[in-house]
Amino acid sequence: MNAKTTAYKEGMGHLADRAPELAEAYHAFTGACFAEGKLGAKEKQLIALGISLFSNNEVCTFMHVQEALSQGASPDEVMETVAVAAALGGGHAMSQGVTRVQQALGAAPLH
Repeated sequence: MNAKTTAYKEGMGHLADRAPELAEAYHAFTGACFAEGKLGAKEKQLIALGISLFSNNEVCTFMHVQEALSQGASPDEVMETVAVAAALGGGHAMSQGVTRVQQALGAAPLH
């Protein structure tokens, strides 16, 4: 995983070399999003972890686990986040199955 994280960081460095204003804007935006606010840093990292899992973003998954732990999350809290992401992922497939697929079946010719 370190190689992928390193590749991401190198890629961001190349972006900063070629389009410094874009890299700076991205870092400012994400920095503002992860700053302490109504939600704490730990909670924000756990949310980011859940989204990373749901979106199958391997690099972000690894990074947000590490960040969550550094912000005080316990391994149990990290694994509970995994379970919530799994429930949401399963719920996503189920919601599509009972809505869109049912609509498609209703629109399909009867055999």
